[in-house]
Formats: sequence, C-alpha cells, structure tokens
Amino acid sequence: MGSQLQPWPGLNRKSNQPWIKLLLIALLAGITFRFFVCSSSNLRLVLPDYVSQTFFAGAYWSELSSLESGPEKDFDSEEIDFGDQRTSDAQKDFLQERRCDLFTGEWVHDPAALMYTNETCRFIESPQNCMTNGRPDREYLYWKWKPHGCDLPEFDAKKFLDLMRNKSWALIGDSILRNHVQSMLCLLSRIEDPEEVYHDETFKSRRWHFKSHNFTLSIIWSPFLIKADIFENDDGVSTADIELHLDILDKNWTALYKNFDYVVISTGQWFLKTAIYWDNGRVIGCHFCKGRNLTEVTAGYAFRRALQDVFQFINSSPHRPVVFYRTWTPDHFENGEWWTGGNCNRTKPYKKGDYDGKNIDHLMRKIEVDEFNDAIRLGGSPMRLLDTFDLSVLRPDGHPGPYRSFHPFDEQGRRKPNVVNDCLHWCLPGPIDTWNDILMQMSTT
Repeated sequence: MGSQLQPWPGLNRKSNQPWIKLLLIALLAGITFRFFVCSSSNLRLVLPDYVSQTFFAGAYWSELSSLESGPEKDFDSEEIDFGDQRTSDAQKDFLQERRCDLFTGEWVHDPAALMYTNETCRFIESPQNCMTNGRPDREYLYWKWKPHGCDLPEFDAKKFLDLMRNKSWALIGDSILRNHVQSMLCLLSRIEDPEEVYHDETFKSRRWHFKSHNFTLSIIWSPFLIKADIFENDDGVSTADIELHLDILDKNWTALYKNFDYVVISTGQWFLKTAIYWDNGRVIGCHFCKGRNLTEVTAGYAFRRALQDVFQFINSSPHRPVVFYRTWTPDHFENGEWWTGGNCNRTKPYKKGDYDGKNIDHLMRKIEVDEFNDAIRLGGSPMRLLDTFDLSVLRPDGHPGPYRSFHPFDEQGRRKPNVVNDCLHWCLPGPIDTWNDILMQMSTT
C-alpha cells in the first residue's frame, strides 16, 4: 500500500504520514457517528433559545435572508450525503425546517379556499364587505398561499382556542390591524361566537371574550404607535395637519401592554401623511407641509424613530409577552393615488417577478427590518417577524376598490358621487386570511 502512495506536489513522503493518520482518524469518527445517528430513532436536535427564536414554527426566518448578504442556501436532502440513504426522522425534520419559509412562495388556485362568507360571519365591517357591497367577480376568493418547500395548513380555530385557553391577545396598530382582527374573528367564530366586552367612543379599540375558553382578543387603535394628534375622518379628510411626537409612545397601548400574553404590532402607511414633528417639546420640522416655514423631515426618519422607541419599550419591559411585528403592507393603487383617482381593477394575483412593490415600499420595509434586526441583537422580549410583505404584494385583486361603498355604481354603470377606491385594505374573506394561517403556525407549533 505504501508503494502506491505518491508524494503530493511540494511535499516529501515523510511529511505525508501525519496527514494519513488524521485522515484515518476522521474516517473512523465518521463511521462511529453514522452508526449512532442512523441506528437511533429517538435522536432529536436540541437548539438554544436564541436559535429556536429564529428557527420557529417549522420556518426558516425570512428576516435573516433579508438582512444578511448573499442568498441563503436552499437545503435539499438529495444534496446532503449522510453516508446512508436511510435518512433518520430527525434529519428529515431538520432538513424540512431549513427548506420551509412560510413567507416565500406563490398563490395557487384552490376552489376550496373559502373558509367563511359575508353570510356566515357577522364581524365584517362594511368597507371590507366586498360581496355585500356588490363586487361582481369571485375569483379573488379562490387562491391559496403555497410556501416554497412545504404546505401551509388552514387556520384550525378549535386547536387555536384550545391552546389559547386563559390567554389574551392584542393587535395593536392602524386600520390594517383592524382588518386583520375581523378576519381572525370570522375564523374563530366558527367554533365559538364571542361577546364584545369593550369598545371606545369611536369603536376603533375593541375587545371580545370567548367565554368557554376564557380567551380574550383585543384591537387597540394606535396608527403611529407614538403620540399623535389626528384631525381626520374615516374617509381620510383632515381639518388640520397631524402633530406627531417622536419621543413619546402612545399610552393607548403601552398602558395595557402588561395585560397581554400575545401581541401583534405594526405601523406604516400613516407615516406617509402630512405631519408636523415634535421632539423634546419643540417642533423640529414637518413632512410634506405646504406653505409652512418648517424644515422638511422625511417620513422615513419619523418611521425609524418610532420603531426605535417601540422596540426599546418592548425589550426593556419587565412583562414578556410573545410579540409579532407585522411588516409593511403595500397598496396597489394604479393610475394615481386614492386622492387622484387611482384604482385597483385587477382580478388575479401577480406571479412572482411580475411586480414587487413601489420604491416607497422597499424604503420603509428596509427601515423596519433593519430596526427589528437591531432590536433582536439587543435581546429582551421574544419578538418574531410576521413577514407578510411578499405574499401581500402579489395580490392586487384582493382590495375592495370602489366596493368599499355599498353598490358604488348606478344602473347605467356610472360611479356614484363620493365613491373612492380602497386599494390598501383587504376584502373579507380574502388574502388577509392567510396572515392568520401563518400566525397559527408561528404561535401554536
């Protein structure tokens, strides 16, 4: 055998001997490892807490792929050689975890996708009740989100309520969160019809109790998450500019934070509005203020400051609920914005690559993902990223459009006065129900 070994270039035969010994040791270690791994059906991979926060609910966290440079390796069992074709169950589970990203995928047609209707759910508010308001097409109802590398189970209301017995949830943010909570109520009410136990004067902050499960679900109105003086009606018409305090959190949610076991929190689109910015008790500027002698401050700056305050509060709070930060929600206005006659008339989802959002979507999304990542590095509360951006940006067909209003066209097909298009919120039932499918996996698996 020795006579068959040839010296490596640049090395003499004597210097080869340590390398041969190391090679033999490695081979023996590999054989030993193979024997113990492949012969044990009870092998399970135990991860530290900080790792399990990232590999959670069978999904490889999409925030990592968004924040780290370079594409993430798509692991495939056929590409990894464990020395035996009989891959253990633990290995298969691990590979499946690495391959399944709940937030990256495509919409596939599914004739059985409808889980409730406007007739079976009493919680759909009029602006999102597209079927009642006369939307004629129905194809937007029959699409299912298919993540790459795995399937996304439908929301299991019975399992959710059983697991959340004696728990309390809160969704904190703007009208998109209100849209979200309506979807959750529609799904849960198939098992138990809740009682509304609180609402504020405007019915924007509300609370429901599922008596037989002692489960509480709240929506807390806080569109900026920081202190804001708002002078706007439900149609978006303002009588004065918003005044936003960048250094003061909104007590509407911070005073109640200690009461919740699970929190879904988000903000976003409101920061694009005209607003006067306050910091440390003085006006520091204004965003998009016409005719005012004030320094122009970008919406991105205010958005970043608000998120820094929010994440600092969550990380420093002695109360430790499970917190999901939901990412930026894109609109689908075409041919203008809502105030200039923009519309959303598409009736099918985009395919991957057809559309990926507007420049402002990517700017604001980068800010929130950067700040979320910084907050995770600092540690504190177990925060998780509910990254609905990619799946939402592919659904231009899921918005009410003119069917925000009841039968918006007359008999001649002419638009009635004061009808505006809503290309931001979502029809119910509709694509936003998928957010709860994902949230179910993230919170109960």
